[in-house]
Amino acid sequence: MANVRPAAVAGAFYPDDARALSAELGELLGAAGRQRPRFGWPKAIIVPHAGYIYSGGVAAHAYDELAAARGSIRRVVLLGPVHRVPVRGLALPGVDAFDTPLGRVEVDAEAVRSLADLPQVITHRAAHAQEHALEVQLPFLQRVLGSEFAIVPFAVGMATKDEVAQVLERLWGGPETLIVLSTDLSHYHPYAEARRIDGRTLERIAAFETDIDHEEACGATPLNGLLLAARRHGLKIELLAACNSGDTAGGKSQVVGYSSFALYAPGGDIDTDEAGKTLIGVARGAIGHRL
Repeated sequence: MANVRPAAVAGAFYPDDARALSAELGELLGAAGRQRPRFGWPKAIIVPHAGYIYSGGVAAHAYDELAAARGSIRRVVLLGPVHRVPVRGLALPGVDAFDTPLGRVEVDAEAVRSLADLPQVITHRAAHAQEHALEVQLPFLQRVLGSEFAIVPFAVGMATKDEVAQVLERLWGGPETLIVLSTDLSHYHPYAEARRIDGRTLERIAAFETDIDHEEACGATPLNGLLLAARRHGLKIELLAACNSGDTAGGKSQVVGYSSFALYAPGGDIDTDEAGKTLIGVARGAIGHRL
């Protein structure tokens, strides 16, 4: 298979050596693990996309929620913002697979064909070539799901929430389909100000508000579309972890915020009591994190 998108940020955002990468993922997921048994898995997760040293611990809380899904999830719909190449719509990469140090992940060709009539779905190889927002999710997915899944990767540029939601509705499927939304929170505010801004944003995400802007979350465009679709499907949401780069590997003068959420279908495996406690903490103005 020659039409493959090579790893672009391995060695920068995460290790480029398979053994070192596997060890780091094991440490991150081990630190995030919950003790309660899992009988299901989320329909969707919201995860950050900075280097693992900054946000990997927050992302791991969401990926740990997929522990029971290994061998069952066959398709992962990935959405994240474009950082380098502006586009109009939801851009597919025009490749057959993505490479990571852990191996090759195929693109779901059948799913791509099913979107051919949607004008907001385009093919734009350059939008994906150096984009990290989706790539950093792949090793986590490989570690927790194994190799028996394919991806539908969207680098999302200018689009309406309804256009995003329409694509998600087309690909919604059943428990074999997972949606992964990649976004960070606020960027480059002082630590205390970022905590205040991000605390409010977490409240808004938890309330399924769909007018989040790009000052609150860099992936606001696909995020608003996911929240719209999730609300229509009656999903329940749980905040899993949140912090900023000042809590992990950076200074506190200018920080970037991170969070992870799990969204469950009605009757899913959400820990409602714990979710309620966490969100009450956010409502009182503090970002609750479990790192």
